[in-house]
Amino acid sequence: MVKTAPAYLSPMALRWSDFITPSTLQLAPLLELLIEPIRCLQLQGQVQLGLQEALVNAVRHGNGCDPAKCLRVRRIETPNWLVWQVQDEGAGVPPAARSTSLPEQLDAAGGRGLFLIHHCFDDVRWSNRGNRLQLAVSRQRASLLVPVGGWGNQDRSTQP
Repeated sequence: MVKTAPAYLSPMALRWSDFITPSTLQLAPLLELLIEPIRCLQLQGQVQLGLQEALVNAVRHGNGCDPAKCLRVRRIETPNWLVWQVQDEGAGVPPAARSTSLPEQLDAAGGRGLFLIHHCFDDVRWSNRGNRLQLAVSRQRASLLVPVGGWGNQDRSTQP
């Protein structure tokens, strides 16, 4: 299910889309929709990696891989930020477990997800309950990177 902001909002106003899906690990189609507004390959890859970690954590740890539970994602576009809010139906991550460092044992089976998430986004915030993660990328940083297709694919027919 996808819900979007009303069309009458001005182009510079807040734009949002809601995505509600059963809690499964088949995330590729959802990820494609979530990164749609990003216009540069480098940032697309970075955001896709961070979102995948957040979504997998929500499905596995938050919803216990229960397809009867839902995963909710809101994508918000503002003039200055691209924001994603990932919410599960679980009890939430306690503040003490929201570590952004790597596990002490580098060969540990888990524990890298939150570290990656914090390195993929400019801003990471938790809800009080801990079952919603808000991730944001600055549009200013995004504008400094190479657009999708690269600089070499621009139409040069109008250039001298």
